[in-house]
This record gives sequence, C-alpha cells and structure tokens, in this order.
Amino acid sequence: MNKRGPTTSTLDLVAAVSSQLTPTERRVAEEVLAEPTLLAFGTVSDLADRVGTSRPSIVRFATKLGFHGYTELQQHVRRDLSHRLSRPSERIRRAGETEVPARVAIDDAISSVFDALDGERLAELAQPVARAETVWILSGETSQAGAHALHSGLSMVRPGVRALEEHSYATDLSDVGPRDAAVVFDFFRYRKQVATAARVFVDAGVTVVAITDSPLSPLVELADTWVQIEVPAIGPFDSSVPVVAMCELLVARVARDLQDVATNRIDRIEALWEETEVFL
Repeated sequence: MNKRGPTTSTLDLVAAVSSQLTPTERRVAEEVLAEPTLLAFGTVSDLADRVGTSRPSIVRFATKLGFHGYTELQQHVRRDLSHRLSRPSERIRRAGETEVPARVAIDDAISSVFDALDGERLAELAQPVARAETVWILSGETSQAGAHALHSGLSMVRPGVRALEEHSYATDLSDVGPRDAAVVFDFFRYRKQVATAARVFVDAGVTVVAITDSPLSPLVELADTWVQIEVPAIGPFDSSVPVVAMCELLVARVARDLQDVATNRIDRIEALWEETEVFL
C-alpha cells in the first residue's frame, strides 16, 4: 500500500503507481484527474459507465492507489478538493469550482470522528484526562470551538481544567507538571505557537493527547496518544463541527470514567446555581 497522507494529491498517488496501471486503469485515472468531482460525488457505477469498464475494475484501481476500496478513495478525493483551497480568500474566489457540498462534507467528517474512536480508542484518549491532576487545553485558531466545548464540559465533571491563551502562554506554562495532561488541537496550516507550547508540555513530562487531521501533523511526534479526524471546508472557513463532536464524546467518556466524582461535582454546581439564582 502506498504511503500517503490526507493532503497527498490524487495526481501524486496516480503518478506513484503509473507504471503499474493497466490500460483500463489508465483510462480511469485520466477521467478522475480530468474531472475529480465525478469520483468525489459519483457512485462506482457512474465512474465505470463513464470509462466504459466494470465496477470491479474501478475497485482494483482504488486498491492500486493504496486504498481499501472505492469509498476510501472517494473520501480522499473529497479532502483533496478541499485542501486545494487552503486560504479562506481563495475559497471565496473559487467558490463552486471544487467545493464539496456542505452536507456531504459534514457527514464525512462526523463519520471520521466515530471511525477514529472505534473500539477502545475513546477510552485510551480519556484515561489521561480523567486521572490527571490538571488538564490543560491548547488549541489553534480553527479548533477554538472544540476547545471551548471541551473546557466547558470537563470543568463541569472534574476540577483543575485550564485553557491556555496565547497572550499568557509563558505564565500559564510555568505551572505545568508531570502529573498533568494536555489536550492539544491543531489542523492543516498548523500554527507554530501551538507546536512550541506542546513541546513545553513534553519537556515538563505532561501526558499529551493530540487531536489533529494528519499523521504528518507536527503534533503527532509530540503526543503520547493522538487521533485523526477530518476537518472539511464549509464556505471560506474550516468546519468546527467534527472537533466539537469529538470533544463532546471525550467529555462523556471522562464523566463515565469518573462517575461518582463527576456526579458529586455536578450536583454541587447545580446547588450553587440555584443558591445564586443563575437561571430565570
């Protein structure tokens, strides 16, 4: 299987195996490269009919490019179309040319979250967050909504949750210690400040949980455990939906792991809300 990342272009994948393609597979490649939206949004049958070949031939083509099947190739092409327009201004300028429909993009992204958390993966991510003395939350710009959801939720179910702000990195990072855990987010067009702060966590012996979009992310080599999700473009900006969903699931798992601690803390908070007449 070819070594590839989410930002490897379809053209590069085809070029890497060009000498191995049969004449039929070459015709498939030509159609896909000429009109990637056909593969991104069409069925196996649509592409087979267009090329004049069989469905198994299309599946074999996907396998030769390093995918487990047509669906995985299709999802990669959708991401490829999205990553071509990494700057928001360029996305506006070229709107409609290679834009993935919002519903399709969000559906794929939410599926990537649940796929990433298959089996015991969610439990592995939650364990250091549940047992840490202090939990630090560090986020790039495009994942701020997820960081807020995580901070809000975790603060309800356990004490010692702190969100890092860029203006106070030095002050806050001076408090980190080896009994702490950090949840760090960042996605394509990775921010230097996030990677730098994550390295401070590592040097201090903090357990780092990374949520990112690629094995090529600078956070991966710094993390004790990490998870990959899709972050599609919706209009000019990256969607916050998948990272918020990921954080809600993480909070739910931490609450389950802490159970009595979480329940007692929520009850105390609710009592204080009533005492101080927080709600109308």
